[in-house]
Amino acid sequence: MQAPGGPEEDPSGGFPHGGWLVPFADEDMGKQMVEWFSGAQDFLLGRGTYDIFAAHWPKAPTEGDPIAQALNTLTKHVASRSRTSVEWDTARLIEGDVADAVRALKAEDGGELQVHGSPGLIQTLLAEDLVDELRLIVFPVVLGRGKRLFPEGAVPRTWRLASSSATSTGALIATYRRGGEISTGSFALED
Repeated sequence: MQAPGGPEEDPSGGFPHGGWLVPFADEDMGKQMVEWFSGAQDFLLGRGTYDIFAAHWPKAPTEGDPIAQALNTLTKHVASRSRTSVEWDTARLIEGDVADAVRALKAEDGGELQVHGSPGLIQTLLAEDLVDELRLIVFPVVLGRGKRLFPEGAVPRTWRLASSSATSTGALIATYRRGGEISTGSFALED
């Protein structure tokens, strides 16, 4: 999930494949992204994603672009251990424990709190069982390295498929809702 949008987006760790998503972007993906963004009440971003978004989206024209409109007008809650302030309009720095802050945000009004990118923050949210739904786009490309959604040490859980579709470029769009604990079984023959 590292640097999908451009070569210089996030070269950390020597990642050489920035911009890998661009050849797979199509109208199907665009429609899905607009639909997802239109349901947001607020955004929750990790520091790295905030920095990437804040360098791009405030410059994007909002007229006729529902994603730019959402990102430039809705509140963005930013989780960071290193930042002491945020400059982007409607951005708010989370103070204190991130999990506690997210629990409080979720309890406020029931609106949709969306996380985009933010691989480190997602790991924290998954570990604290604060993710209700995963919206994924799986692209037909193998990068071999880079930041991952489910790295080694991810919390084991099950998810239920709520919807799925394929794009014209072969990407799979899937929405999963929280399932529960891992169940196991065996295909071994009974004696």
